[in-house]
Amino acid sequence: MLKSFVGPFFAILGIVTFILVMQFLWLYIDELVGKGLDFKVILEFLMWGSCQTLPMAIPLATLLSSMMTLGDMGEKFELTAMKASGISLARVLLPMIIVGVLISIGAFFVGDRLVPYSINQIYTMRDDIGRTKSEIKIPTGTFYDGIEGYILRVERRDKKTGMMYNIQVYDHTGGRGNTSLTVADSGIIRMSKAKDYLTFQMFDGVNYREENRRKYRDTSLALQRIQFHSQEMVIELENYAYKQSDSARYGEQVRSMNLKSLHHGQDSLMGLVRRGTLKHVTEFTSQSYLNYRDQLDTAWRTKATTCLPGPSEDRWKSKSEKKRGLENAAIAARQYESLSRGQTMEAYDYTHLIYRTDVEIWKKYAQALACLLLFFIGAPVGAILKKGGLGAPAVISMLFFVLYWVIDITGERLANNGATTAFIGKFVSAFILAPIGAFLTVKAVQDASLFNLDGGRIWFRKIKSKFFRMFRKTRIVYMGTPEFSVGPLDALINKGFKVVGVVTVPDKPSGRGLKMNESAVKKYAVEKGLPLLQPEKLRDEQFLHDLAAWKADLFVVVGFRMLPEVVWTMPRLGTFNLHAALLPQYRGAAPINWAVINGENITGVTTFMIDKKIDTGGIILRTECHIEPTDTAGDVHDKLMELGSQLVLETVEGLIQKNVELRVQRSFIQGSELLKPAPKLTRELQHIDWNDTTRHIYNLIRGLSPFPCAFTELLPLASEGDTPSGASLRDPVRANAPEGVSPSAAVQLKIYFGEMRTDLHATPGTVLSDGKTYLAIATQDGAIAIKDLQLAGKKRMDVKSFLLGFRNPTSYVATQGTSKAEMAKAQPVEDE
Repeated sequence: MLKSFVGPFFAILGIVTFILVMQFLWLYIDELVGKGLDFKVILEFLMWGSCQTLPMAIPLATLLSSMMTLGDMGEKFELTAMKASGISLARVLLPMIIVGVLISIGAFFVGDRLVPYSINQIYTMRDDIGRTKSEIKIPTGTFYDGIEGYILRVERRDKKTGMMYNIQVYDHTGGRGNTSLTVADSGIIRMSKAKDYLTFQMFDGVNYREENRRKYRDTSLALQRIQFHSQEMVIELENYAYKQSDSARYGEQVRSMNLKSLHHGQDSLMGLVRRGTLKHVTEFTSQSYLNYRDQLDTAWRTKATTCLPGPSEDRWKSKSEKKRGLENAAIAARQYESLSRGQTMEAYDYTHLIYRTDVEIWKKYAQALACLLLFFIGAPVGAILKKGGLGAPAVISMLFFVLYWVIDITGERLANNGATTAFIGKFVSAFILAPIGAFLTVKAVQDASLFNLDGGRIWFRKIKSKFFRMFRKTRIVYMGTPEFSVGPLDALINKGFKVVGVVTVPDKPSGRGLKMNESAVKKYAVEKGLPLLQPEKLRDEQFLHDLAAWKADLFVVVGFRMLPEVVWTMPRLGTFNLHAALLPQYRGAAPINWAVINGENITGVTTFMIDKKIDTGGIILRTECHIEPTDTAGDVHDKLMELGSQLVLETVEGLIQKNVELRVQRSFIQGSELLKPAPKLTRELQHIDWNDTTRHIYNLIRGLSPFPCAFTELLPLASEGDTPSGASLRDPVRANAPEGVSPSAAVQLKIYFGEMRTDLHATPGTVLSDGKTYLAIATQDGAIAIKDLQLAGKKRMDVKSFLLGFRNPTSYVATQGTSKAEMAKAQPVEDE
């Protein structure tokens, strides 16, 4: 691990440093070009410049090398092999983390020792280079004043020999203007190796010199003309050769100081602040511009002895006196304002220096910490994306580095200006990178993906759906009947979906008075003012016409009749149904009841697209629900109604966004698993068979509670002490009651809830009771202790209330239901 990380680290550090040095050279190229500097001087300048780039190069090299190392290992499946052998990612990263800590420590010392020294050296070199004059390059056809004290003009030059022709040289060293001129046919210039003088050899020319010394009486001018065949002119030069200073001169700059020097300078600056503050307070309070200046001392340095007078018009004798008083007060206020501005400008110098000093102190720690934080970003990115090299992982890593650098620069500038504290300004980038690094590390340890493209597409579709719903809402027709159907309908309305109509069953007479009974869905629709259809037949022409007139985009069916094809194919988005079970299990009319009767621990709700068969369409979504051991069908009904409401909302959203995938129901069948149907509940099923096991009877009671409810019949014994033959007590109409039993006085009991008792044993059907607190009926392997029950024609009551009015319960025997115990359980069948 160390070999695979350290090598790329130094390689990338070298590449990044080289790139940053080239950028550094580009910034200062103008200062270097044309000075005739030795290559050694340029290399030294670049060396100190490269030291300045290390605070940026080291974090970037740490980021990229960690990303490339882990990415390359992931791409070659080395990480997968390590994890398969039981080595965690944390153990894999441990050597690299140790090296990362060492790199951070090294970065701290680089920032504290090397960088300040390099800044001192490079600023000194820049000063020395700046004082070095540019090389002498005389152009042709124009006057050149690059040599101090001389102006030259050359008409042409031979590029091979360097010989110049038609030369004019004006000597201004005397400071008296154009009084000395040399004109030559040709000439050549040579510079000494030390660049301290220039030799100008000219041929075939004339020297002109004027003695421009006028006197009061003699105004004549003397002209001297000397012809020559060859003349050599020596011109002294100064600062044309680079001279490096013996010592650096910028050690007092904030950026060129180490921590020890910075802390010392900080103490000195704080002393200046204290003395400056005292000076300003003294100046401010000693001025006599205001009569009540002590009141301005909010720190109570000098407690005011008098209070400010209140506003009063009686103090002015005339308006002119009031005017003068107000003008004097304005002048005094302006004088104080001028004094305050001056003090502010005076204090700015050292307060700004204090800000910069504080920033430089925290900067050294922040840069070291950044190396470690960027390691915890680069390594997880490589491990998650499993790609090395300079591809997408490198781009993502660079984006994180740019984010860090922008935030760091912004925070530093704010801290330098005093807009925030130095600590926050330099560590704000760490505050942002730390959570990102922790998140990515957790993702990498969990072997999770960095970006969920499917989730992104889903999010985009949701936004798109919400945008288009602002202009046109999806028109929904809801079809349902029972109480279970009310929850999803209410959820759709509350969520803001446009339900344009409701379809439910017609009103039916029920009860002893044959009173017309409305469905739960109709009651809700009428309460909300929703359009309503109650067709007798779903193929009726008028119903189909009225249904089509709603121009629905989607049909939602919850607890309704089987739809003909002409109905469910009508909307453009289709028709889906909410089923109260985990399809393909428990297809049929009573899925909730049968799930409890069969003793299931898990059930749920399913949405599926309706097709030609019952409950066989493609599954859209499923949600599971846990069944507690004491849950009745009513309890499960309430749980599933809440889950179903949420599932309907998710399904509608998915269909509108076209973000659902249909799965065939067979894909949810595991191996040779058999399907369990959910047929209609019959009266034979409700009649308890006490020859069955305690568990089956207990589940039957739960599965039929609170409706339609399991029941039994109690028959009195013909004479006290007779023991019934439980095996022959079966007929619910009591046509063949056993010997010793009177069939004329049967008592029918609806049982809502009971408990399993394995400590009670008797002949199945035997009634066990103390006559006061408990009532139990024996089963094949125990007994059921009844808790809630209802006599025919009476209200539901607990067992204690029942026993108060029911004497000698042990003198009764329970009749048996259907002879097949399997009637209490769904029969598994193979899928078609």
